[in-house]
Order: sequence, then C-alpha cells, then structure tokens
Amino acid sequence: MSQHKGKIAGIIVLLLIIFYAIAVYWSTEPSRFDVVANAKEQAQLRNEKIVTGYVTTSTLITVANTLLDKPGGYLSNDVIPPSIIMDDMPAWEYGALEMVRDLSLSMRKDFSRSQSQSTEHEALKKAQPQFNISSEAWPSAEGEYQKGIDYLMVYRGQIANEHERDSQFYARADNLRSWLKEAEKRLGSLSQRLSASVGQEKVNTDLAGNSSNKQATLAPLQQQVRTPWLEIDDVFYESRGATWALLHFLQAIEYDFNDVLEKKNARVSLQQIIRELEATQETVWSPLILNGNGFGYVANHSLVMANYISRANAALIELSELLAQG
Repeated sequence: MSQHKGKIAGIIVLLLIIFYAIAVYWSTEPSRFDVVANAKEQAQLRNEKIVTGYVTTSTLITVANTLLDKPGGYLSNDVIPPSIIMDDMPAWEYGALEMVRDLSLSMRKDFSRSQSQSTEHEALKKAQPQFNISSEAWPSAEGEYQKGIDYLMVYRGQIANEHERDSQFYARADNLRSWLKEAEKRLGSLSQRLSASVGQEKVNTDLAGNSSNKQATLAPLQQQVRTPWLEIDDVFYESRGATWALLHFLQAIEYDFNDVLEKKNARVSLQQIIRELEATQETVWSPLILNGNGFGYVANHSLVMANYISRANAALIELSELLAQG
C-alpha cells in the first residue's frame, strides 16, 4: 500500500516538474522585430507593393499574430494546466491586445478615411469588432482574433493594389494625433496603476480646471490608492505587453508618417518616445516582481516601469501638441 502511494506521489511530483518547465517556457516574452523588414518580407511573399500604411498595417497584423503564435499560443482563455494557473503571460497578452484594439479602431475611423463624412472601409469595419471579443472567452477568442487578422490582410492587400482607389491609408497629422491621444490614455492608466504598487494618497483632481464642472456622484477629496498585492505582477506584465506592442506601432508610424513628422519637425520627439519604451523591455533578472517601498533596501520593479512609461507618456503629449501646430 505504501509502495502504491509512493508511486502516486512520484507521478504527481513528476507532473509538477513538467508543468513548471512548460510554464517557464510559455512565459518567455516574444522578441522584438524589425517592422520595416517584416513589412518588406510580407510584401515580397504576396507580391505586393509597399505603399503608405503598409508597414503600419503589417505591424498590426504581426503583433496580433504573435498573440496567437508565440510559445504556448494564446493562454488567456486556457482551461487546463499549466496555463490555467499562469497569470503573468495572460497579463502580457492583455496589455498587447488593448494596444491592438486601439490601433484597429483608429485604422477603422481615422487612418482609412479621408474625412469625417466618408464611408468606412468594409474590411476594417469587420476587423475591428473581432478584437473586442473578451480575452478570456473560451474557445472563441483565438478564432475571432484570427478573423480580425484575416480582414486586416484583406485591407492591406487592397491599399497595395493601385486599382483599388476606394481603399486608402491617409498619413495626416490629425489622424496620427487622434491615435496618439488613445495611446496617452493607456499609458497614463498603466502609470497610475504601477505607481499604486506601494500605495499613495491621491487628491481628487477629477473636476480641476473649471469651478462649474460637475460629475454624477460625489467623490472624496482624498483617497488611498493601492494595487492589491496579488495583482502587482499582473499589472507589471500587462504594462510590458502594452509597451511591447506600442513600441512596434510607433516604429511603423515613424516610417509611414515620415513626411508629416519631418514637416512638423517631430521626428526627434517620436524617437525619444521609442527610446523610453525600449527601456521598458529590458530583461527582468529577478525571478519575482519585487515591491520595495520607495528608497528601501528592496527594488520596486513597478515604480521603475512607471518611471519609463510616465516619461514616454509626457513625450507623447508633447508630440501631440507639435502635430496640432500649423
């Protein structure tokens, strides 16, 4: 009897070791890629021409594909071990997915339209809602995201076809500024959540700027904001995923909006944002996301990440203002 129990215990230990090894491998974050080289490779494979918007669209497609094709595939909606007990990589996926959602929406309502009264591009109209499927939907999430990718590929092929005059990508300052505003909000939210890892007294500034401003219900003038201890690493890896995706999108924007950036003398500003985001992708050498207090003995990875994101966000705001100038 004791020998039988010993075998069962041995099997359980072996399974745990196997699950742990798989989890470590699946937790490997995707590498960065050269957005221009990637677009040229895609164009060559499909015998398509690199036109304005081709690099941005190809980058969006590749980032979305990465969520599905990386080691372990898409993990956020898995219902079996070891992925069901993993949270860091699903958090990373969610951060990248949010950036995919923002850019696909801007592609639909801004980049592909000449003016506010113009009609939506049919393929983008179908693509954008597919990415809004819940990240945890099982088993439909991967399939719906793949449909969105397929529609994006249709759009990319059409803008590369000189005979498809109704399919366009407009590289204009106002279009770019609209998307940058969405990126600002994402980074601002991530920065706040990361900074709350140690807890902070936050003064209510919701109605600042005008004494006549109102809100639906009253809120306290001050409140203690703190990210729950068990969610600190999730917020950190969500930020890693979001900044990984945004970094690639901005590199693609630098290529497709080259003339706009040159005219506005804004290329240096964009490059500074990219540099700040590159710092967010440095290797994490610690096996745990540490949560030290301020200037204490233990590092606080969340505050370091918040620093890079806050600086990138400030530079985004400056870039947006540059683009608004005549």
